[in-house]
This record gives sequence, C-alpha cells and structure tokens, in this order.
Amino acid sequence: MPPHRFPRTWRLWHWLRRRGDRGGGVIDFAVAFPLLVILALMAIETGLYFHARSVASHAAQAGVDAGRAHDAEAGAGAEAARDFLAQTGKSVEDAEVAVDTDGDQIAVTVTGKVSSLVPGLSYTIEQRVQGPVEEFR
Repeated sequence: MPPHRFPRTWRLWHWLRRRGDRGGGVIDFAVAFPLLVILALMAIETGLYFHARSVASHAAQAGVDAGRAHDAEAGAGAEAARDFLAQTGKSVEDAEVAVDTDGDQIAVTVTGKVSSLVPGLSYTIEQRVQGPVEEFR
C-alpha cells in the first residue's frame, strides 16, 4: 500500500484526534450557566429574606417606641408598626401586628411573609421587640 493511502478508519481517528476540544466550551457553558443562575437567585432570595426581617424588626421597634411613651393611647403601638410597614412597600406581605402589654412592659410582634422571586416559594418571618413602658414619678 502506498504511503499516501491510509485505511479509512485511521483517517477518521486522525481527524477526530486533530479536532481536540473544539466545541468543549459550549458544553461547559451549557452546564455552568444554569448553576450560575440558581446561585444568583439564591443570593437574591437570601437578600430579600434578611431585608424583610429587618423591616419587620424596625416596624416592631417603631411600635414599641410609640406604645411605651408616657400617656400613649392603647392602639398607638400597633398603629405605628402598621404605618411603618405601609411606608416600606411590600417587603413583608400579609403582615400582622400583635401588641402585648402588662403595664410595665410592652411587646410588639410583627409576622408576615417574605416577597419572593420564585413562584410558590414563601418564607414566614416573625420579629418581636419589647421594652419598658415609660412612667414618671
């Protein structure tokens, strides 16, 4: 057999070997891209969760501050917490405000759901703040 004529299988093997990793970057991207998207969504969801917790905590603190003042009306704490939640947008959905007082202490609890980017995924948060009621002697 002359040197310029190689068997067909050898020529195919040589052609495949010469190709190397051509096109491998597309496959790597196709595998890595969904993982990067999921990682980014997890980071955003985590940020939304902690932001909603912060908003609920600040709303409860605003309720305690309003309710513990000397000669404060009975519903001042709950009203202040609801006003704060209304001003901050929809970070906390379906928010419920509960106020407990025993004369010396006042506690405000804010419960709600976190806004989510992923449909069907919901987290419930609950933040409670308490403090002494002011009295002058």
